Amino acid sequence: MDWDKLRIFHAVADAGSLTHAGETLHLSQSAVSRQIRALEESLNATLFHRHARGLILTEQGELLFDATRAMSKRLDAASARIRDSDEEAFGDLRVTTTTGFGTLWLAPRLSALYAKYPDLRIDLMLEERVLDLPMREADVAIRMKEPSQADLIRKKLMTVRMCLFASPRYLASQGTPEVLDDLAGHRLICQNIDSAQVSAGVTLVQQLLMQDIRSTLTVNNYFGVLQAVLSDLGIGVLPNYLTEDFPDLVRVLPDTESAEVPVYLAYPEELRHSRRIAAFRDFVLEEIFAYRRRLAETQRS
Repeated sequence: MDWDKLRIFHAVADAGSLTHAGETLHLSQSAVSRQIRALEESLNATLFHRHARGLILTEQGELLFDATRAMSKRLDAASARIRDSDEEAFGDLRVTTTTGFGTLWLAPRLSALYAKYPDLRIDLMLEERVLDLPMREADVAIRMKEPSQADLIRKKLMTVRMCLFASPRYLASQGTPEVLDDLAGHRLICQNIDSAQVSAGVTLVQQLLMQDIRSTLTVNNYFGVLQAVLSDLGIGVLPNYLTEDFPDLVRVLPDTESAEVPVYLAYPEELRHSRRIAAFRDFVLEEIFAYRRRLAETQRS
């Protein structure tokens, strides 16, 4: 099968238009059309339904697009490995993690990584969906559970618990709850139980809502919960790693917390020797080690 025709087919299927694919490939629309027609003839199959609004893949086209998409991702991985230097880390690095961990823990610390490797180009993809690392949807992931996908190198970083926090001003005006039943007189700020989040967080929120709480504010991510707590709106359910970056937060009802949530770093086996991956992995491990050391020192004092 002609690789050049497959490349053109992939561009057309991705763009849904001969014109847009031609612009990407720097080819005329007629040249792209000829290549697609020749590919269809060689396969004896129709790959696109042609409509006034653009092109739609046929069933045979979908099968071929799945194959070219997988090929493209594998070629991207090979290209990334080839570009990696033996002496320095540079180039594109796609990192995926949850919205909460990415905004509240990872992003504020990236300045240290850029200071050491200024030529890195990081694409930080924050979402609750688990991206497929072997299929190259991302290069490296930080996940709130042990990855189940095969062919991944994984490293447990830390454990997290969801706890109750409030601002000093809120507690000064509304009082500090001493027992769980006291929450009924406060506003609880938390993630909606139907939003994507770790099961330990959902379980804790469900238990808290059994206290007949008079007022609630639900948000679909922990960043929003934190902002509401810092704005003195109530008592929030937040991950305990925030105490280092937000030392003014007051832990409320310290015996009330979620089960432990493990945090893992993972990346594909085929990127084992990538300098970009190694740079990011070592940076995260150094930050975690420093966090644990400072936490231990605080607990001793």
